[in-house]
Amino acid sequence: MDDIGAAAGVTGPALYHHFAGKEAMLVAALIPVSERLLNGGRERIAQHADDPDTALAALVEFHVDFALDDPAVIALHLHELDRLPEDPRRQIRRLQRLYVEEWVRVLIELHDGLAPEEARVLAHAAFGLMNATPFIGPEVTRSRRAELLTAATLAALRPHISALSATERPRH
Repeated sequence: MDDIGAAAGVTGPALYHHFAGKEAMLVAALIPVSERLLNGGRERIAQHADDPDTALAALVEFHVDFALDDPAVIALHLHELDRLPEDPRRQIRRLQRLYVEEWVRVLIELHDGLAPEEARVLAHAAFGLMNATPFIGPEVTRSRRAELLTAATLAALRPHISALSATERPRH
């Protein structure tokens, strides 16, 4: 609570004046973030509707910026989401699934023959790379971290998709 309060510019106990408890604070933090990711992803795709490769690059840049700006939110999500009551947890998971599906659509547009379930694997792998920011120290500047994360994510997505033809892809 002290960490959350410090991030908000108040003491931890002061937060209870604004929220019914820790769960209410988590819901108030995680639902808007999930909505922001979904809406931001959709906006980037719409801006590049005729060019899926540019749309992918815009999605990666958008998510990397989010991950570098809000690593505490990512850590909070990783550690606390499963502790939320069922209804808000389901709402957050639904928003996240919709966000993933935006990525899936772009990945499928980029590469004919890529199955939706395979595109989901790639999308989640990309999120794993980009959402590593809570574990990255400040030894490297923010701009360089952004460059590295963007390059690593695009490298993880682009060659693996085209490297496997539909006939070579193992089905498990």
